[in-house]
Amino acid sequence: MVEEPGFEEEEPGIPDEPMGGEGFPEGDMESMPPPGGMPEDRGEPTEEHEVKVMGVYEQQEQGGRSTAFVLLRDNLGRSVLIMIGKFEAFAISIALEGKSADRPMTHDLINNIISRMGGKVDRILVDDLFQSTYYAKIDVAIDGKVVQIDSRPSDAIAVGIRAKAPIFMAESVLQQAAVQEDI
Repeated sequence: MVEEPGFEEEEPGIPDEPMGGEGFPEGDMESMPPPGGMPEDRGEPTEEHEVKVMGVYEQQEQGGRSTAFVLLRDNLGRSVLIMIGKFEAFAISIALEGKSADRPMTHDLINNIISRMGGKVDRILVDDLFQSTYYAKIDVAIDGKVVQIDSRPSDAIAVGIRAKAPIFMAESVLQQAAVQEDI
């Protein structure tokens, strides 16, 4: 059994205000329906940049509540914070640490299913930011084709880290949400 890793408290140079989330209001995030008004697939190519997962952090708010977020950074020093749920934060944290649970977690299961069906997670793409909600895709290569699967960014990142797949972010998302840091 894996113990829950501790979240780091604060990353230097990161603003106190979160930069958006995955579209769930307060409460039980998993039982809430996805947000309405999802952006349409524009079908146009987008400029993309590889980003690295710098860590998962927790910020204490007034009233004792805490917010978890994942920090992504490109090679130009632009950083994006995405608020995520506690379960996803845990899943990403243990994957970053190279640990695993005694039994497969959901993101391990997804990778196992893809692998057993002859596929491979090719890459992760955070491709849109619409009304403060991030959107992502998991690209799965199978039988010489690439299938794109819609996903919440936190789930896509948790799957991608386990599959050792590169993570990309659309330039348009970086322009909307990134904070420049000195690297």
